[in-house]
Amino acid sequence: MSNQWFDLTVVRSSCTNPRWVILLGGVLLASGASAAPGDNLSVVRDLSSRVGPIIGSALACQNITRPRVQVIIDKFQAVIREASPSEAERADVARLLDRYVADGRSAVTTGKTDCRVADRQVADLEQSLGATAQANPGPSLADAIAPSAANAATAPTQPLPPSNVHGVTDREIKFGIVIPFSGSAKENGKNMKLGIELAFARANDNGGVNGRNLKLVPADDGFEPTRTLDAMKTLWDKEQVFGFIGNLGTPTAAVAVPFALERRALFFGPLTGASIVRHDPPDRYVFNYRPSYSEEADAAVRYLVKIRKLQPRQIAVFAQNDSYGDSGFAGVAKAFRALGINDSAILRLNYNRNSIDVDEAVNQLRLQKVPVRAIVMVATTRPAAKFIEKTRDLFPGMIYSNVSAVGASSLAEELLLLGPRFTQGVIVTQTVPAVSGYSSVVLEYKNALAKYFPGESPDYISLEGFISANVLIDGLRRCGPQFDTERLVDILENTRNLDIGLGTAIGFGRGEHQASHKVWGTTLDETGKYQAIELE
Repeated sequence: MSNQWFDLTVVRSSCTNPRWVILLGGVLLASGASAAPGDNLSVVRDLSSRVGPIIGSALACQNITRPRVQVIIDKFQAVIREASPSEAERADVARLLDRYVADGRSAVTTGKTDCRVADRQVADLEQSLGATAQANPGPSLADAIAPSAANAATAPTQPLPPSNVHGVTDREIKFGIVIPFSGSAKENGKNMKLGIELAFARANDNGGVNGRNLKLVPADDGFEPTRTLDAMKTLWDKEQVFGFIGNLGTPTAAVAVPFALERRALFFGPLTGASIVRHDPPDRYVFNYRPSYSEEADAAVRYLVKIRKLQPRQIAVFAQNDSYGDSGFAGVAKAFRALGINDSAILRLNYNRNSIDVDEAVNQLRLQKVPVRAIVMVATTRPAAKFIEKTRDLFPGMIYSNVSAVGASSLAEELLLLGPRFTQGVIVTQTVPAVSGYSSVVLEYKNALAKYFPGESPDYISLEGFISANVLIDGLRRCGPQFDTERLVDILENTRNLDIGLGTAIGFGRGEHQASHKVWGTTLDETGKYQAIELE
C-alpha cells in the first residue's frame, strides 16, 4: 500500500469510545433493515475503514483464534449484503474492506502494532456485540445507523471535549492558505481566499461543522516558490492549522506539497491543474477539486480543431516559463498526439513569471512564416492581457484560448479597460459553471456573496473556492465530532456521486483524488461578459 498510512491506535481509540462501540455493535448485528439500502452504503464504507484493520491485524496473530475473527467477518459481510443495493456496489465495498484488512495485516508484520493490541481490539468488538445483542436482540440497520447520520448533520447538544488534533479545538477547525497578496497572480489569490471564506461563513452561520466553526488563515508567498516554504511553516508551526486549502500555483505547489506530506497534513483543492498534485497513485493527503490543465488544454485544442476547423499548425502556445507553463504545454502536446498529430513542431512563446514583459514572445510570433490563427494561453491575468493587447491589431481574427487559472473575471476587466475590440475572440476554459448561469450551486454562491461580501462581484475563481470548500465541508460533516486527518482522508476517499448543484456528480476514491473532470467553455462578448459555448 504505497500511499496508505493507517494508525491502528486511532482505530482503537475510536472503537473504545462507548457511543461508537454501541453503534458499531448495532450495525454488525443488524438484519432485516427497513431503510433504503443506498442510504446506509456510505456508513458501511466508513465502518470498513474501522473494522477492516482490526480484522487484518487479528488474522496476522496466531494467539487470536480464527473462529473469534470469523464471527466478526461473517456479520460484517451480512451488513454489506444488506446495505448494498446492487451486486456491483457490494463488490466495491467488499474490495474496500479487503484493502483495510490488508492494512491491518501489514501493521502487525511491520511492527506498527502488536498482537496484544490486536487482541484487545477484537475483545472490544466482542464485548460491544454481546452488549448490543442483550440490549436489543433484533436491531435494524436503519436504527443503528440513524444516530450516526444525525450526529454528522447537526451540532452535538453537549459541549465537545478538548481535542488534541493539530489545528482543532472544541470550538474551531483552522485551515491555512498560501496565496500571493502581490504580483501577477494576486487577483486569483484574493478571489480564491474569498470563495473559501464565503463557504466557511455560510457553514458557520448554520452552526458550524459538528459544533465547530471553520477559520481560514492566509499567508503570502508572492507567487514565488522561494517564499512558499516559510509561509507553510508559519501556518503549520505558528498558526497551528489542521491542513491547507486553496493554495495557489504550480511552482509553489512543488514546495508546498512535500511539506504537507511530510507532516501528513491535508492539502485540499489547490488552484493548479498541474501533475505535481496528481500523482498516480495519488498522494494520500492531496485532493483536487478541479480538472487538470491537461484536460483543459485538450478541450481547447479539440474545440479549435473540430469546431473552429483550424489546422494544428495554426495553433501556438503562450506560456509562463516555469512548471505552470510546462504543464499546460504538455496538455496541448498530449491533445495533438490524441488527434494523431505530430507534436514536435508546436510553437511555444514564453514569458517570465511575475512579469508582463511579453515583447520577445510577440516578436517570435511575428517571425512565423505559417500564419498562426489561435493561441492556447497558459498565463496569469496581466501577462495574458498584455499579450492580447500587443497582438490584437497585428493579427486580426486571432483566437485566444486561456486556461481557467488566468482568472476569467480579472482578465475581462483588464481587456475592457483597453476597449471592446480587445475582448473579441477571447475564450476561457472553466472548471466551474458560468457565473451568469442558473445552476443551483451558482445561485447559492451568489446569495451567499450578496449576504457576506456585498461589495464583491461574482467571479470564476471565487466560485471555484466556494465549491471546493463545500466539498471539504461535506467530508468534515460526515466525519462526526471526533475526527483527525486519517479519518477525514478515509471519508473523502469514500465520497461517491456527491451532488452539490454542478449539474454533474463528483467524488473521490482511493485511486482517484480529483473530484471533477468536467470542463466548461466560455467566450467574452464586447461588453466584457462571458457567454457559454459548447466545446464539443
